[in-house]
Formats: sequence, C-alpha cells, structure tokens
Amino acid sequence: MQNINDYNFNNKKALIRVDFNVPLNESMEITDDTRIRAAIPTIKKVLNDGGAVVLMSHLGRPKSGPNDKFSLKHIVNRISELTETKVNFVDDCISEDAITTSSNLNNGEILLLENLRFYKHETAGDQNFSRQLAKHGDVYINDAFGTVHRAHASTAVIAKFFPTEKMFGYLIEKEITSVNKVLTEGKHPITAIVGGAKVSSKLTIIENLLEKVDNIIIGGGMAYTFAKALGGKTGNSLVEDDFIPTAKEILEKANANNVSILLPSDTVAADNFSNEANKQTCSTTEIPDGWMGLDIGVNAINEYSKCIKNSKTILWNGPMGVFEIESFQEGTKQVALAVVEATKNGAFSLVGGGDSVAAVNKFNLADKVSHVSTGGGAMLEYLEGKDLPGIKAILG
Repeated sequence: MQNINDYNFNNKKALIRVDFNVPLNESMEITDDTRIRAAIPTIKKVLNDGGAVVLMSHLGRPKSGPNDKFSLKHIVNRISELTETKVNFVDDCISEDAITTSSNLNNGEILLLENLRFYKHETAGDQNFSRQLAKHGDVYINDAFGTVHRAHASTAVIAKFFPTEKMFGYLIEKEITSVNKVLTEGKHPITAIVGGAKVSSKLTIIENLLEKVDNIIIGGGMAYTFAKALGGKTGNSLVEDDFIPTAKEILEKANANNVSILLPSDTVAADNFSNEANKQTCSTTEIPDGWMGLDIGVNAINEYSKCIKNSKTILWNGPMGVFEIESFQEGTKQVALAVVEATKNGAFSLVGGGDSVAAVNKFNLADKVSHVSTGGGAMLEYLEGKDLPGIKAILG
C-alpha cells in the first residue's frame, strides 16, 4: 500500500473512487455538497503534483440502468467550482468512448465518469466490470468512506488490479484515524453518546464500546427500552419489548466493566407526535399512559452536559430526541453544544451517523467539533469491530 502524502502523481492518471452521492432537489440542484468538499484535498494533491484525475462515484439507487434523475452530470459544475478546474464528463463508465477519453486525459485535467450503479455489476462486485474500470488509471485511490463497508466492484474488487499502486485518499485516512482515536488511542475519560430510536440497531456498537469507554450516555427512543428494563412506566413511548432482556444484560456488563451508563433522569413527554402536541416533563420511569417520551428533560441535559464537558474523548452517534420537530430539539441541541465546549477545551470529538450529522449541521456546529464522519453505515460497522471490504482491499 502506498501513502498519498509520500506519492508523486506527476504524469500519473489517478482513478479515484469518491462518494458524491449528494442530495439533489427537484430542479437537480445540490442541497448539500459536504461529500464533494470532503474529497477536494485528495483531488488537488494529484493535480498539484502534475497528474490527471478520473473520478468515479454512484448517485442514489437507480433500479434498472441509466436514469437522468441519477446522472452525475448534474454535479459537474459544482466539482468544477470547488476544484477550480474544468471537469470533463462522459455518459458511461466503461464504454469504449469513456476509456478513450480517460486515456487521452492530459495532466492537470479531471474526468468524471457516469454513475457506476447504472450497471448492476457494481453492487454485485463483478470482476470483469472492475477490470474495465481499472483501465482508467495508473494508480487507484479509494476516498469514499461512505461505501467501504460494501464489497462493490469499485471499492473492493478493483484494488486487485492495482497490486502496488493503491492507497487511501485524505478523507478515508482522516476517518480511520478519527475512529481509532476513540477505539484504541482515546484519552480518558472516554464518553460515547448513543442515541436514536432503537436499541436493536445500536446493540453491537454498545457491546463493543463497553470494552473501551468510561461512560455511555443513552438518549432517544432507545432510552425507554432501558427504562422499562429497570421496571419503569414508559406510557406510549417507543419500547422494544423483545430487547428488554438485552438492555438488562448491557447494564450488568457495564457494571462489571466499571462503565457508567447514563440514562435520562427526566423526559419531555407529549400526547401526540407533532410540534403542536401538549407537553409535560416527567421522570423517565414514570411516563403517564397516553404520553410518549420525545426528548430528554432539563435534569438529563445538565447531567449529560457535565459528563461530556469532563471528557477527553467523545463519540456521538444518534440524537437525544425527535430533533426534527422544534418542540423536541432542545436535548439534542444542548448535547451538541456540550460537545462543542468540550472540543474547545481540548477534547477530541467524533460525530457520525446520519442523524447526528444532520443535527450538528442543523445547529451550524459541524466546524466546531474535531471530525464529522461522512459515512454513517461505514462508521457504525467500523465501531462494531467489523472488517470493512473497501479498507481491507487497500491494506491487503
């Protein structure tokens, strides 16, 4: 494996797998270009060295072949603006025209290939499809962290066609370093903030973190499964009854490992799932019938904030409540502000997972934490301790 910092791309054509799966509105305009901006340092490194760049990505989930709605042509202008370089585009990724265009690419130029997922061979991890893609470059760079947990043709299989000339881009390097700072190199106290709707979706992460952290803060809908496991009354709150025994086991393991699990002492409950619902604050274990917990209360905010501010390493995955509804966003907002304050005071903070990222973006705090992960599913699987095919392919 090569290292991008040490590699000289002069007269080299770099085939870069990026994650430009960005949201588009009905007018085909980009509504959030975070993922494109994240790949710019890698692209510019190649260009500044005197090389050429061939970009490949997927966009959306096209069902059966080419579809204008999912064409990468809609993002060409934004890539050009951010790289300050004209971006050439071909309407296929493995056609004869596409391969001819990339072979004629001059140093300092960028070519964007059409959506990889217009071919079912991409998600199938097809070797012949990978071989065709590999013709576009002298060196392969994977900088698409959001896809490294998939054994797709352009993320895992293709690496075998670049036995020595393969490497991670700056984004993936930063993602790996950031997760390792939590899992293996974190300064104590280490606090994991785990939120979201269901215990079932975060079970493996919590169990893996029990071996590595000092505190686990629980928020969101999953808190009520824990509250019921403790014998509490949870009203109409979201509870996974099948996972109550699991919640009890987690609490027991935490106790055995001297890990402090913080559950919300109070809850903002509502009589309806809407912004106009009636609200009351009550004990998380005493939620009246007909009411549902939709956010953490003031006491929980204060307890969580104190723990976060006393931490040296912080992982945040999942909101504290239904932050999309203004009436129930305060818990998530205050936790985000506590993470920001801790970061300002020298803590390392990693925010990952779709809803957490959406929250820090909503409150305009993304640039005030140490790292915001671009790959929700990939980061979760990494935290679970799984081997990620796209990473293994480069390291192997």
